[in-house]
Formats: sequence, C-alpha cells, structure tokens
Amino acid sequence: MGEIRAAIWVRVSSAPQFTENQLPDLYALAERRGMKVVEVYELHESAWRGAHKKVLSQVYQDARLGKFDTLLVWALDRLSREGISATLEIVDRLGRSGVRVISLQEGWSEVDGPLRELLLSIVAWVARMESERRSERTKAGLARAVAQGKKLGRPSGSKDSKKRKRSGYFARYAN
Repeated sequence: MGEIRAAIWVRVSSAPQFTENQLPDLYALAERRGMKVVEVYELHESAWRGAHKKVLSQVYQDARLGKFDTLLVWALDRLSREGISATLEIVDRLGRSGVRVISLQEGWSEVDGPLRELLLSIVAWVARMESERRSERTKAGLARAVAQGKKLGRPSGSKDSKKRKRSGYFARYAN
C-alpha cells in the first residue's frame, strides 16, 4: 500500500480565534502516521449557520476524485455543530468516497462499527447543545444590556462604507 494522503480541516468560529492553534498538531499527527498532507481546508466561519457548506462541498468533490484518503480534524465539532444527523452525514458521505475521518481530540474516532456511530452521535449532540447554550447566553446578555438602557447596534448617523446588495429579504420589500 502506498503513502496515505491526508487532508486537514480546520475551522474557527470568529475573528479573534486562529486556525494556527490547530494546524501544527494536525501536521504532527499526519507525520507520526506517515501521511502526506495534500490539502488544507481552512475556514473562519461558524458551522452553526451553514457557512462552511461551500468548503464542505469542495471536500466532498475532492474526496470523490480520490485526492485524499483521510481527513484530519482537530475535533469533530469543527466539522459541524448542527447536530447528530449533520455530523453523521458528513462522516458517512466521506466514508462512501473511501475517506476516513480522524479526530485529534477524539482518539476513539478510529474505532469501527456501531460503537463509532454511537460515539459520533454523542459528540455531535454535545457540540450542538454547547452551541445553543452559547447562543442563549449571548441573547441573555443582550437582553440585560437593553434592560439597563444600553443601545445596541450601529451608532446613529453611521454610514455604510460600500453600497449594500439589494437582494433577498430587502429586495422583496424595496419596491
């Protein structure tokens, strides 16, 4: 069998976070396993709202084309925070293309059979609950700020630096 080709998936949710915290350890994992890193998919988007889907489509396409055998991730919640079905779908779809997903933080991710599916489901559920709790805390903080009389949003009188697109919801009611 030839050298195993690996792709790396790194994602952070917000601007103050850095994928550089994930990359060195994933490269080291690939090196320890004798894998050649052939692609890095790097996102600076929240997985909760589906902003990662465009890059994920590229991963699926590259997997179908056989560009890599393994997808290395820092943790499975970096793939999706949309819950059990979304995470299982990603792992299963990659598996159907012959790609194995290995998580640095979840060493059991290399287990096969029903136990893997159970553990994937638990981790996906926890990731979604964590994301929902974070959202609830944010909303509670905003509500508290409003109750204390603080103004939210852009300062009055501020202008857009570039013209806004007239599409979607806004365009329907602009006429």
